[in-house]
Amino acid sequence: MKLTTAVLAAGTAVAFTTAVVGAARLKQDARHQTERNEAVLARNQLDWLAQMSTTPDLTKLWTPEGMDVEEYMQLLKANQLICMLSLRDRLGFVRSGHLPWYAAQLMESDVCRRYWRRFGYLRAQEAEGDERAEHFTRVLDKAAKNHPQARPAAA
Repeated sequence: MKLTTAVLAAGTAVAFTTAVVGAARLKQDARHQTERNEAVLARNQLDWLAQMSTTPDLTKLWTPEGMDVEEYMQLLKANQLICMLSLRDRLGFVRSGHLPWYAAQLMESDVCRRYWRRFGYLRAQEAEGDERAEHFTRVLDKAAKNHPQARPAAA
């Protein structure tokens, strides 16, 4: 092989490697930006839920018709816990296989089960088309239905 051919081949290999590394870096940057966006949106939602679950006058404006304001405030607090778990899951901080355990722990709380009975269907609608959110919702729904107090008493 001539020296010029070897130099051209080496240059092409370096250029190709640089392009592959650059593309991988762009993909990683895009993923990190998506994660930052999700965290910012979740922070906004959690702030709003914190405010709504502690300010009766504000909560009264948003309380569904026929529901007690105090009950709605409690359900919003449960939603806040579920949203925090959802964010942890979306950002990869819930280890593989541990989501059912976390969901079961949440559903140990009566207020979380009440929230899920009242608003779980909305979370399922919101999750449609997002595989990870659909999985999260299915796991929480299963935990709610499998809780001993959710099952009918044996005869």
